[in-house]
Amino acid sequence: MSGKPFSVGIVGATGYTGAELVRLLCSHPSVEVTVITSRGELGKPVADLYPSLRGFTELCFVEPSVEVLASCDVVFFATPHNVSMKMMPELMQEGIRVVDLSADFRLRDVAVWERWYNETHACPEYIESAVYGLPEIFSEEIKQAQLVAGAGCFPTSVQLGFWPLLQHGLVKQEGLIANAATGVSGAGRQAKIPMLFAEANDSYKSYAASGHRHLPEIEQGLTLAAGQATQVTFVPHLVPMIRGIQATLYAQLQDSGISNEALQKAYEDFYRDAPFVDVLPFGSLPETRSVKGSNMCRIALHRPQGRDTIVVLSVIDNLVKGASGQAIQCMNLMLGLPETTGLMLPALMP
Repeated sequence: MSGKPFSVGIVGATGYTGAELVRLLCSHPSVEVTVITSRGELGKPVADLYPSLRGFTELCFVEPSVEVLASCDVVFFATPHNVSMKMMPELMQEGIRVVDLSADFRLRDVAVWERWYNETHACPEYIESAVYGLPEIFSEEIKQAQLVAGAGCFPTSVQLGFWPLLQHGLVKQEGLIANAATGVSGAGRQAKIPMLFAEANDSYKSYAASGHRHLPEIEQGLTLAAGQATQVTFVPHLVPMIRGIQATLYAQLQDSGISNEALQKAYEDFYRDAPFVDVLPFGSLPETRSVKGSNMCRIALHRPQGRDTIVVLSVIDNLVKGASGQAIQCMNLMLGLPETTGLMLPALMP
């Protein structure tokens, strides 16, 4: 690389998505991580908290402040909701580009956000200008953005799976169903009884079946894809693995005469220029292990018994394509870099 690398700051790097950002950015040829913040681990070497990073970063955690972050070209927020929105006005005024992995700016309707998150939004004035961070759909807008609201993990797998069908009017808007199973890392690094090994291992369960916070984000995107109001029944499940999401999606075809070949072609054409979406041959069975540690989404189509129900299988790594890898993909676009920079990594096998 010629020239000075871009300077990157990470707010909230003690969690899994923050650590994943550090891991991926350590080998990025065009950036240098210069600031990593944490109030709880202030002054502690990052590699002491994550020994896997020993030898890759000598940084210590510092206090998150606008003064410190102002030295960065790009700042990532790998924080829970309600953190980034409190710092955003000052960062925007400093002209800093931000990729926010939290939910603070994903929803366009402030009232909907406040209803699902049970609090008043602290920074609604930047919601309209925030660009939704799903690069396969909004790459041109991301290139021009100062603030990108990274897509959530479940919404990424579900939207990438459904989008071509809805945009091309191939399926009905009613009756959409998304069953999605995730590994325990999706719950974060905090100590929670349901995530203990003895609680989660050898078990499979649904949760938030009556309403999950990712639902309005999913419906917001799919409504845009369809060009009309779209509702989804979304049920998430917890499986005893660390990483990965498989979304199993169901929709009813508009025309029973459409061929399997035409459906397959619609997906292959739609994602032809998307380096991180792999459309498998019709009838394939993608596995979460085939994307573990990578920024890839793998998609396969099924049509059980040749009837009018189309089943879409969509798998991602929730910490990479569902969070940190996709955030870096957005950063690359914002900085005028090839979107694949630093992300062309094969999955970890076995």
